[in-house]
Amino acid sequence: MTEPAGPAENAGGAGEGADAAPASGRPAGLERFAALSFTYFAAVGLFNPFAPLWFQSLGLSTITIGAIASLQSWTRILAPYAWSWSGDQSGRRVELIRLAALGCVLAALGLLGVRSALAVSLVTMLLFMANAGVVPLYEASLAHLLSVGGTMDFARYGRVRVWGSVGFIVSVLLFGALLDLAGTGIFPWFVAAMNLLLLGAALRLPPLREEAHAGARAPAVLPLLKEPAVAWFFASIFFTVLAHTSLYAFFSLYLVSLGYDKSAVGALWAVSVAMEIAFFWTQGHWTSVLAPERWLQVVALATTLRFAAIAAGGRWALVLVAAQVAHAVSFAAHHAACIALVHRHFPGRLRGRGQALYTVLGYGLSGVLGGVGGGWLIEHLGFASVFWAAALSGLVALLCSRRALAHHLPAPAPAPAAS
Repeated sequence: MTEPAGPAENAGGAGEGADAAPASGRPAGLERFAALSFTYFAAVGLFNPFAPLWFQSLGLSTITIGAIASLQSWTRILAPYAWSWSGDQSGRRVELIRLAALGCVLAALGLLGVRSALAVSLVTMLLFMANAGVVPLYEASLAHLLSVGGTMDFARYGRVRVWGSVGFIVSVLLFGALLDLAGTGIFPWFVAAMNLLLLGAALRLPPLREEAHAGARAPAVLPLLKEPAVAWFFASIFFTVLAHTSLYAFFSLYLVSLGYDKSAVGALWAVSVAMEIAFFWTQGHWTSVLAPERWLQVVALATTLRFAAIAAGGRWALVLVAAQVAHAVSFAAHHAACIALVHRHFPGRLRGRGQALYTVLGYGLSGVLGGVGGGWLIEHLGFASVFWAAALSGLVALLCSRRALAHHLPAPAPAPAAS
């Protein structure tokens, strides 16, 4: 389903960038990070849409299936921060990515032998706890690799990150067809195979390491969170992603309730992913148009309009297509702006925990609240109500992003070069 480098990364010692940048100026190993992005999101594209079907085939109730699905949001509250804290303390983020991928494989293999609700829940939770470490560690490592001379190469970041979106859509289409042919019972074998590919991609990552951290503790995060610009930035993330939980959890059900068939539902999802891919591929151009703080305001406004359109015009296919096209801004541009601002606010050995906070505050707490609150709204007021609530959440995100911009302090100008 997104900067200037910190001084600690460019001073003293051989960091990642020093070893990784060849004479051409293109960091080595980007294709390996692209492969990791592809396999990780391909594994997500297999598990998230089709796991409920497998759970159902085991005879689990709808309530149990919903509870198991919610484990992903619950594990996102603590697990990403724990993984990233370890990366910030040790500087060994690539090794930790490999360890997380190994945990994914072991948990996926566990799915082959479980059938009861308790056992399935336990193994699924272990899988979520393991894969919760991959993205924040991966994002922090990639951002460091692409930071040269105090700035991050957004164009190359987008060209790497786009492979995650490609992996997701390829996986959804491929495994949907394969499960139709082979039956739902083969699902855990596919999950094990995809996580083995993820481990293979992690093992191929270049052996990068940041500067030595021996004898020094990583800086504390809490003082940064107390800064108004950072606090309002994370508030805007929370409300923007909270709005999008209506999409992830209830959009397909809403469409079916309006009489759309499954092929139409799939086509509308494909439109949004195609727009996401288009933005990431051309990200270098778009990120030069506006500063990240300005993008947050554009994103919040687009989020408000998108979900208001879904709530009011769900019966008109063209309105829904336009709303899904807006995914390029409400999701992809949001992710790009957030990565830029996390990289700015959390430099050096703070970066991993900054990425983790982005996951925890953006996709953990909001996922839990959006799933539970959205279900309550639908039960009492109908499907449209949850999308009106999402539009309201977008407006709150707009207010928060305006406050973040008001408190924003520009990065200090670089010191003049010595004669």
